[in-house]
Amino acid sequence: MAKIIGGIGTSHVPTIGLAYDRKKNEDPDWAPLFAGYAPVARWLEEKAPDVLVFFFNDHATTFFFDHYPTFAIGVWDEYPIADEGMGARKVPPLRGHAPLSRHIATCLVNDEFDMSIFQDLSLDHGLNSPLTMLYPKATPEGHWPASLVPIEVNVLQHPVPTPLRCFKLGQAVRRAVASWPEDLKVVVVGTGGLSHQMNGERAGFNNEAWDREFLELIAADPLALTRMRLADFARLGGSEGAEVIMWLAMRGALTEKVRTVHQSYYLPMTTAMAVAVYEEIEQ
Repeated sequence: MAKIIGGIGTSHVPTIGLAYDRKKNEDPDWAPLFAGYAPVARWLEEKAPDVLVFFFNDHATTFFFDHYPTFAIGVWDEYPIADEGMGARKVPPLRGHAPLSRHIATCLVNDEFDMSIFQDLSLDHGLNSPLTMLYPKATPEGHWPASLVPIEVNVLQHPVPTPLRCFKLGQAVRRAVASWPEDLKVVVVGTGGLSHQMNGERAGFNNEAWDREFLELIAADPLALTRMRLADFARLGGSEGAEVIMWLAMRGALTEKVRTVHQSYYLPMTTAMAVAVYEEIEQ
């Protein structure tokens, strides 16, 4: 059967993708970020997962406020790179695992998650920005080592799902993966944050102390995070920083106890950027 072998939490800031595309890996301002992702890329190369289940949010690129789904899952073989105003990034189209995606979609609906289902829609930096850091050897003429199951989460338009609901979504995904009969190695990825606010009186807000507490809790006590309100996440991490509830979906898909294999934190600009790798501890 399919088995989840670990999880990754990562920021999805668009400038991460721009730095990658412009080969800024040796630029003093960006070198710490690239150094923080290098162990993650090595871990993925060593573990060689077949599939990445990606919890991300669309930034009003493909979905818009006239119809923005709470949860949506892609069930296609390939997803184009979205053009976010500067042309599509020159990276390979995103390769989907359609059979597993359809199975997970069915399981989630049967588990009382009312999913929106999409096919070959384009996906924006919420997914493709961190993906290129996870697989830095990707070239436009190449292909991604792992297939994707993209799961979109609404963190833009209220009402936004609660932290607990996102955690439960991850738990439901775990049950769905475990019921897939084919032997597949699966890594679950949660994206977003960390602390940042782009608008209003607190524009430019960051909170390193909260970021580091969040990174500690997501590994050791995720249920403490599920007891918080969205308003708490926004107060501590900024209005956009509340999107870290997508890390809870990733964490809900893992075992109760995990070990942190790697963690990196970097605050070079308006958004605190972090990446972490978790492996399951058998109960």
